[in-house]
This record gives sequence, structure tokens and C-alpha cells, in this order.
Amino acid sequence: MPGMEPINALHVSEPGLLVVEVAAADDETALAFQDAVAARWATATADRTTHEPGQPGVRLRFYLDLRQEIGTEQPGAGPPGSQLG
Repeated sequence: MPGMEPINALHVSEPGLLVVEVAAADDETALAFQDAVAARWATATADRTTHEPGQPGVRLRFYLDLRQEIGTEQPGAGPPGSQLG
């Protein structure tokens, strides 16, 4: 699978929006980290990791909105094009 796509300016267009890229030894570890973050903040999660041949481990990218903690209601929060808003 080819490398990750470039970060789009819309993903970080406002303070509090983050693109999180994780490098981990395996799928289980990367997805567990994503789940832990998603339990606290509004997160557009990834379904799978990527692996580049010849490189160790796996990578995962997801989008996070620090402005909206889980349990709060802020309509429209989240990166443009995400399922958060």
C-alpha cells in the first residue's frame, strides 16, 4: 500500500483541529491508541492501518477535534468533510 496522502489544509484550518499520525509495531496497538483518544474527544477514526514494504511497523492517521470533548454538544464541530459535525 502506498504512503499516506498529504495533509489537506482544511484538516488543520482552525485552532483545535489535529491530524494525528501514529507509528506502531502492529495494528492492535495503533487501533487501541486511536480508540483511547476517541473515547475522550470527537474523532474521525480510521478503519485500518497502512504498511510500507521495507519499513517497520504500521501507520495510522486520524482526525481529532480538541474543541469538542465527548459528551458535549457543539454542532458543526470537526474537520471539514468529517463525520463529526
